[in-house]
Amino acid sequence: MDYAFFQEYWWLLVSVLGALLVFLLFVQGGQSLFFSIGKEQLDRKLLVNSIGRKWEFTFTTLVVFGGGFFASFPLFYSTSFGGAYWVWMLILFCFIIQAVSYEYQNKNGNVLGSRTYQTFLFINGLLAPILLGAAVSTFFTGSTFTVNRDAIADLSGASQVISEWLPYKGIQLHGLEAVLNIWNVVFGLAVFFLARTTALLFFINNIDDETIYKRSRGALAWNAAIFLILFLAYLFFLLTKQGFAYDPANPEVTYLVDYKYWKNLIEMPAVFAIFFIGVVLVLAGILLTLLKEGFRKGIWFEGIGVVLTALALFLIAGWNNTSYYPAYSADMPELINHSLNIRNSSSSPFTLKAMSFVSLLIPFVLAYIVYAWRALDLHKITRKEMLDPDGHNY
Repeated sequence: MDYAFFQEYWWLLVSVLGALLVFLLFVQGGQSLFFSIGKEQLDRKLLVNSIGRKWEFTFTTLVVFGGGFFASFPLFYSTSFGGAYWVWMLILFCFIIQAVSYEYQNKNGNVLGSRTYQTFLFINGLLAPILLGAAVSTFFTGSTFTVNRDAIADLSGASQVISEWLPYKGIQLHGLEAVLNIWNVVFGLAVFFLARTTALLFFINNIDDETIYKRSRGALAWNAAIFLILFLAYLFFLLTKQGFAYDPANPEVTYLVDYKYWKNLIEMPAVFAIFFIGVVLVLAGILLTLLKEGFRKGIWFEGIGVVLTALALFLIAGWNNTSYYPAYSADMPELINHSLNIRNSSSSPFTLKAMSFVSLLIPFVLAYIVYAWRALDLHKITRKEMLDPDGHNY
């Protein structure tokens, strides 16, 4: 197990966390449906409590995902979080108002009213998936930054800036330019409608109410259709575009390769299998729910499929000699050699190895999450429970 093994291993772990986060964004998708599926106040209370018992899983996974990136690939962390900070600040703000809204919407003395806080949750549900999707899409489309690696070892303090984010067409947007790339927006919208699709399947499974069931099933078809159209369009773009490869003998040299991400799938059969199985499971979960009256377990087919599909996309972004965070702009092609990959942006061998021992605890953490999830879902949510004045409800 040499240095390269631990770099590959930690990209796998980060990818798993990222894939789980994509699935758990169904919380945000559900929040964007509060006012369309929940016509009445009691309807919305059912939806709020169904999703509200899971929002901490999403927030925790996001924090661990960011922490894992920081620990294993700190140069990415400093470059992206330090340069594209407006995007990350907006995402953070979205999650702050989410936490506040769940805790205070029904507190005594709430002068804003529960609907105001539910509107904040809707804002989180709308913006967070789109912004996160656009940010992840830059793994394939590129961002405008430079990296001065000499500054890392400069103890004199003469070179204080390691990474520098460059202006977009003369304007310093610090990451907001990601939403000016049409394909980043397409992917962000695909993640948004995927989150809504997963949320609808979750409502169908989690809430024992005929009205919510019919409305969720009715909204599932068009939300899933929009997601599939956007995802297939982005997938066609991704698999036919030029990708960013680095020279294994010199990771500082990056160059463009035709059909790079398609080649990554072909050259890594296991990743291709994960991707294919994931897509099949996503379609199975959606179609079984739509075509089989009374079928309520589509979330488990679709949810596992989402994790597998997202995992495959993360893996083709960073494995097989691919720069996972390319520095590139059509106006500034000379930036390309500043791109980051798992070889030139990772922590030291000692750090990666030491953290690998800690990562052996991950299965126990996942087991606890499964246990907590099952405990929360032991009984389906009902209107009777929501009307109980002594119940612990949001």
